[in-house]
Amino acid sequence: MKIFTNILETDLPNGAQSETISLSFDERKRGRLKITTDNGNDVGIQIERGQVLRHGTVLTNSDGEYLTILASNESVSTAKVENATLFARGCYHLGNRHVPLQIGEGFLRFQEDYVLEDMLHGLGIHVQHEQAPFEPENGAYAPGTGHHHGHSHDHDDDHHHGHHH
Repeated sequence: MKIFTNILETDLPNGAQSETISLSFDERKRGRLKITTDNGNDVGIQIERGQVLRHGTVLTNSDGEYLTILASNESVSTAKVENATLFARGCYHLGNRHVPLQIGEGFLRFQEDYVLEDMLHGLGIHVQHEQAPFEPENGAYAPGTGHHHGHSHDHDDDHHHGHHH
């Protein structure tokens, strides 16, 4: 079985063949999985924990083989919001719950969750269920990341730590 351990930081070399594999968000954030490619070959993925495989990420291994990750369709809730204030309010309330959230041009998307949908309906945001790739914002869900507050020293900030929520 081919094992892919590295994320390719550059584009695929000219002429290189790459198999593709379609993964849901939960699979793309696991880092270790055994799975069958779109061509039906069994492969293993073993990358560092905490790295999420984005749509279009290419993995490689010591044999110089390539595997391109595609975001498969999955059951998601999509809220299309025209009003900017309402959009921001939706982002705020979903963000407060630390759920993986995709923020797009005029839409919010998350994995189907009736509690969140009810909350959005309460705000006046309509949610629809669809099958679509889920590509949430980076960092909100990876353990141990996302809490690096830059310290600016042009203000007298030191007295206010811990009151950001």
